[in-house]
Amino acid sequence: MNRIARSLLLGLALLGIAACATKPVENIQQTAPASSVRGASEMQKAILGALNERGWLVQQTSDAQILAEINVRGRHHAEIAIPYSASQFEIQYRSSRGLDYKSGKIHRNYNKWVNILRDDILRNLQASSLSLN
Repeated sequence: MNRIARSLLLGLALLGIAACATKPVENIQQTAPASSVRGASEMQKAILGALNERGWLVQQTSDAQILAEINVRGRHHAEIAIPYSASQFEIQYRSSRGLDYKSGKIHRNYNKWVNILRDDILRNLQASSLSLN
């Protein structure tokens, strides 16, 4: 393969890798299973438990919203808002550093973190529901 073709292939490969590094920011909207929530206080407890389990720091808590942040390896920082009610919650992007946020796109790890957080909240709701029965 000649030098030009190799350079072109290398350039395309690097472009592909760079494109995979960022993804559109996921703002999660989740309705809880009807059998798992007894009230807004149970939802708040499930959210706070999941945040704590995953190393998120709670910045502020109110009756209908939680603000939290995470620092990973001293290089990556993300802040989220979690508005909630007795039957649903959202995880909304607020800001970040070191996660290459630009024009609605962010490093793919951010989306992994918030999806894991959503799964943990749902698991906590389910566990809470089972312990109350």
